[in-house]
Formats: sequence, C-alpha cells, structure tokens
Amino acid sequence: MTMPENGEGTAAALSLTSSTVDGISVIRVDGVLDATTREQFADYLSMAGADVILDLAGVTFMDSRALGLIVHHWQTSLTSGSRFALVGVEYSKSKVMWITGLAQRLPLYDTLDDALAALG
Repeated sequence: MTMPENGEGTAAALSLTSSTVDGISVIRVDGVLDATTREQFADYLSMAGADVILDLAGVTFMDSRALGLIVHHWQTSLTSGSRFALVGVEYSKSKVMWITGLAQRLPLYDTLDDALAALG
C-alpha cells in the first residue's frame, strides 16, 4: 500500500472535533485546510453554535479558500453579536493569514484560556 502524496486522498487529510466550554463551541482542526477539505470544513462550521472558537494548532496547511470560510464565519459573528476567536494559529502553516493582512484583524489568541478570558 502506498501513501497518498501532495494531499491526495482526503480520508485522513482533515480531522474535526468539537467540545463545549462555557457555552462556546470549541472546534479543533487537525490537518489540511484547502480545496480538498473545504466542503467538509464548511459543513462542520455550519453545524457549530453561534459562539465559536477555532483551535487551529493542528493545522498543517491553510489556503485562501479556507481562510475565506473563517473570515465569513467571523464577519457573521460580528453582525450577530456572537463570540468568535482563533487559537493556536502558526505563521508557518497559515501564511495566507499574514499575506492578506487578516492576522492583524482576526481575533487571534495563543491559548484557549486566553480566548475564553477575552470572550468572557
């Protein structure tokens, strides 16, 4: 059996898990956020509650389409008065966030505790 290369085969490309902390859905994202996993990620986000923290510490790569989904969810939360935050974002795996200038605008926190404290 050969291993898929270059993101081929999405079976293990993306793992999404969620829990609830202080009434906020905490979604842990592990793997690749790109065109091959966009629909899976979008579907999962659409099932989340109004208040969301995305834990992106396990992301190995993010493309502009995935970032677009995140930005859309963030903008929706702003207009609806919901709570939204990102934690564990690493430059090396999410460069598109810095290239677009969104890293300075999105609610980024180092840890889940930091995000929970800020969202209080």
